[in-house]
Amino acid sequence: MEFVGDEKERFKKEFARRIHEFILKLIKFIDSLDKRDSTCRIIGQNQLLRSGTSIGGNYFEAQSASSKNDFANFFRISLKSANETKFWLILLRDANKCERSGANNLLNELTEIANILAKSIKTMNQK
Repeated sequence: MEFVGDEKERFKKEFARRIHEFILKLIKFIDSLDKRDSTCRIIGQNQLLRSGTSIGGNYFEAQSASSKNDFANFFRISLKSANETKFWLILLRDANKCERSGANNLLNELTEIANILAKSIKTMNQK
């Protein structure tokens, strides 16, 4: 799927908004975890928060990259962070440490974000 001109810019803005919204939902999800439970504190507040916000941090950092290679590297890091975030969400869900439907909703959106990042990286590698 190739984009041209304004369509490409709209997609980029929409994708940036989508990542931002995902991270806000993730923060609310983390805030809902039982703070007295050591697993929730360590995985949720430490691992999940770091990896989840790294998706956005690296995606937005790519926008001011100094080269095409630098740009692609930020996308790769963002994708790695998305994959790590999936791992922590699945772990919390399967350990019954969170609301299952909330975790699944986040996982669905995260999978779509990761797929877009992966497709973008593949396209960059072909150029």
